[in-house]
Amino acid sequence: MTQEIVDAVRVLEQEKGISADTLMDALEDALLSAYRKSPGSAKYARVDLDHETGDFRVFELILPAELEEKLLEEAAAEQEKTINPETGEYNEPEDPEIDPELLKPYEDQIETRDVTPDDFGRIAAQTAKQVIYQRIREAERQMMYEEYRDRVGELITGLIQQSDKRYTLVQLRERVEALLPKSEQVYSERYDHGMRVKAVITDVSESTKGPSIVVSRRSPELIKGLFELEVPEIADKLVEIVGVAREPGYRSKIAVVSHADGVDPVGACVGPRGSRVRMVVSELRGEKIDIIPYNEEPARFVAKALSPARVREVLVDDEEMQATVVVPDDQLSLAIGRDGQNARLAARLTGWRVDIKSESDFAREDHDHEYEGEEEFDGRCLAILSSGRRCPNAGVGGSTYCGLPQHQALSRFSTNHVGVTASLSTEDIAVLADPDSDEAAVNSIVLAAEADFVEPVEGEEAPAEAVAEEEVAAEEVAAEEEAGEEIAAAEEVEAEAELEEAEAEVAEEEAEVEAEEEAEAAPEAIDEAEEAEEQAEAAEGEAE
Repeated sequence: MTQEIVDAVRVLEQEKGISADTLMDALEDALLSAYRKSPGSAKYARVDLDHETGDFRVFELILPAELEEKLLEEAAAEQEKTINPETGEYNEPEDPEIDPELLKPYEDQIETRDVTPDDFGRIAAQTAKQVIYQRIREAERQMMYEEYRDRVGELITGLIQQSDKRYTLVQLRERVEALLPKSEQVYSERYDHGMRVKAVITDVSESTKGPSIVVSRRSPELIKGLFELEVPEIADKLVEIVGVAREPGYRSKIAVVSHADGVDPVGACVGPRGSRVRMVVSELRGEKIDIIPYNEEPARFVAKALSPARVREVLVDDEEMQATVVVPDDQLSLAIGRDGQNARLAARLTGWRVDIKSESDFAREDHDHEYEGEEEFDGRCLAILSSGRRCPNAGVGGSTYCGLPQHQALSRFSTNHVGVTASLSTEDIAVLADPDSDEAAVNSIVLAAEADFVEPVEGEEAPAEAVAEEEVAAEEVAAEEEAGEEIAAAEEVEAEAELEEAEAEVAEEEAEVEAEEEAEAAPEAIDEAEEAEEQAEAAEGEAE
């Protein structure tokens, strides 16, 4: 063998990235296959190839009869029986062959003889060529598999090569294609030939034709990868996406948290004038995205997850992982969303079962239940108003009552009905609401109030004035809680207004450019009209 073969192997090593030793081993096997196809070849042989010089020798292996018989029996025992599908009978086993690897332990018992042929011939050379090509393809497939098997979940970019009803082929790079099956496509998207598309690798497996790479456009990991590309804070681990709930093609919700002081996770993902989230939405073909700040407190997290709807209060059941959400009557449809989409996404994002109720329905349910006695505290104020309804406010400061002094004072009584404090002055109520008040003074006030109090009969209507005063007081406390939410909503509206203003400016500039182009084209149109008129007059004169 000439030095040209060695040089060619080194060139292949650089072009294909396959080690020279692997190519030399393939060449060694190719030479052995070529020798076996030569006329008069030995039954057992091996090829010794020098990787540096390219020189090779073929040696015939002369096995002792006892050793050959022993190895043939072992090979026959390892053969598996196969069934003929046409007859249903076992096929006759073929003559067993001895694997060259089995001969290595018996090298001291085997004699060798140099049988290197002077010329392999055309058929032998063709055989050697096919073996080398096959080994190169196998090495390339193995390299591709090693490259992509650890990239599951990674965002990749490719070009659409073929698309039909069954699947779509995406070219990742030269001679590497990925499969985008129908189940991983978004129904509203079109995949035209040559289109550049981003997807997430979901599976990599070995096959006889090369590594099988499956990508997805429906995976929630796609949104994470897109935000990591557009938001430097996520790439630098300053902001983390802790959860994604997605209905591909319609809407997605992501929960983000900041790991650095002074970094707003929602603002970082939205970007200046919404530029960052707009790029992600554009790549997802218009799919809407809600960015939610993550909160370790389940009630607050569930309330934010139902954005853009405003939430009045959330009652959580830690054991059942269920949250009952109370929203204003005019926000009920917005909280549920079209076909329940908003509530469904919020439940997936938080991991809690979400039950959404309007204020009027929730108050009606409260009125149908008896709240007297040793009921379990569920986070809401236990005070019963004169109307018979339960106070809609949440308990504060580790108390079972809201911040109203009249309701805090109820902790001194054996009843939760606010009517027990009707005969007390403002000073007396303040004494009862203060946990550090003198016990003697508290007891005297409690005894006097309970002596004048008559438990209302169920179904009996309370005075309208008392009911109105209590509802106004409860609404004042609730209004304070809503103030913060309204401020946040106002900021969101302001941001949307700025975005609309920017879009209007762009549209205005485009209109001005079109107007200028029309103005420039107008004189040319006038000249053409005058020229046409002159030609018409000339034609008329000729006709006369």
